[in-house]
Amino acid sequence: MRWLDALLGRQAPAEPDLDALFALPQAAPHLEGATGLAPTGQGAVCFRAAEGRAFTRVQKDAKALLGSRVRETSDPYGYTWLTVDHPLDKLVAELHSVNSTLEGADFAPSLLCSAVAFANGSQRLAMVYLYRRGSFYPFAPLAGRGRDTALERKVAATLAGDLPVEPDEARWFALWDSPMA
Repeated sequence: MRWLDALLGRQAPAEPDLDALFALPQAAPHLEGATGLAPTGQGAVCFRAAEGRAFTRVQKDAKALLGSRVRETSDPYGYTWLTVDHPLDKLVAELHSVNSTLEGADFAPSLLCSAVAFANGSQRLAMVYLYRRGSFYPFAPLAGRGRDTALERKVAATLAGDLPVEPDEARWFALWDSPMA
């Protein structure tokens, strides 16, 4: 199928690169300088739980990595969110550890995204890392399930040199009913 993809001009999607998460603390000052949005210290990993003892054990291990302050919630779409609060550097390391734990146990297809929260007064933003795409996108919720698309585009442009920003805005899905909304 590769030759057909090349013939039709299709490109293979980017591979997940969990180490891209470690670029977020270096990108945060650029984001704050351009928008006033600062890290809140909250982040989450989102995945679809699989059935069976193996996944239950891996999920327990992932929660143990985050310590006693981890909060587990489920959204209406059947995804599980593990949320934790820490300073940005430690937060990113913990999110990376959870993703790596699931990936290392062959549950990578269960991973959806990781998100880190930023805020400036009432304005909120989540920088979302799409596991399967290996890229970030901004999600700026407004009251009443609206989105601040102008801010999202400004953030994407600001961080394009620091982070692999998802070029297809159609993949910038909203995180309604999640801890990041």
